[in-house]
Amino acid sequence: MCGVCGCGEGEVRIDGRSGDHALHRHGHDGAHGHGHGHHHENHHEHRHGNGSGATAGDRGRLVLIEQDILAKNDSFAARNRARLGGSRILALNLVSSPGAGKTTLLTATIAALAGRLSVGVIEGDQETANDAERIRATGVPAVQINTGRGCHLDAHMVGHALDELPSARGGVLFIENVGNLVCPAAFDLGEHHKVAILSVTEGEDKPLKYPDMFAAADLMILNKTDLLPYVDFDVARCAEFARRVNPAIEVLELSAKTGAGLERWVEWIAAARDRTFACGLPHPGEAKGEESGRHA
Repeated sequence: MCGVCGCGEGEVRIDGRSGDHALHRHGHDGAHGHGHGHHHENHHEHRHGNGSGATAGDRGRLVLIEQDILAKNDSFAARNRARLGGSRILALNLVSSPGAGKTTLLTATIAALAGRLSVGVIEGDQETANDAERIRATGVPAVQINTGRGCHLDAHMVGHALDELPSARGGVLFIENVGNLVCPAAFDLGEHHKVAILSVTEGEDKPLKYPDMFAAADLMILNKTDLLPYVDFDVARCAEFARRVNPAIEVLELSAKTGAGLERWVEWIAAARDRTFACGLPHPGEAKGEESGRHA
């Protein structure tokens, strides 16, 4: 098991439709010929239920393992962020429960951004390439990461996926994380912003139930607002709960199905990109740093 969240070991598959390959997440020293610059060990440890039967030494070791894994993940994330910054690509990590509408929102966003910004997508799921196929059908390049029994993406996986993805130079990279409101909160992927997507068919108290995710997010999107007449969901109360956890979080209401509110989301993306790079599109030759992070 992963020492951080307890997700299962297994093979991670990356489907870029050109150089598809597999990564072994656990039980190796990281020496598989990539350019991240250092070895890493994805240590793992079996947890002891609710803590009964675990000694103080066991618990202390788990804390050290968790710190080690997250520190190494952060190193990979920093390299990803520098690589993306070299091409002035805004990276957004989309997180939600399963079924909140991330992929539908992505396809609608791609259509809305057509002619404005170039787009690339990394899709994360335990199995299947269904979501990547939906994205590719729009004409936008997408790389599928299958995590097997893993419940989240990490920065090392994303670095390999970037090798398979054509550069969206001067544009935006969407990383659709595995559907989960717990573990993705702890893993920096090299993104510039986490965006939490919550559908109105879920409980309005989700920000209080999963505070780490909403504390880590810069934006909460309330999706499926076209269903508000048919569900018992208090938008103002949900926004209040989110701001109780994270006073700085922004809130957008939209319907990916009808397009209502979508333009505000597109404007948020453009503004976030301008804030991140503090200028317009890159000039020719400015993205030389992009290749420096590529895998050998």
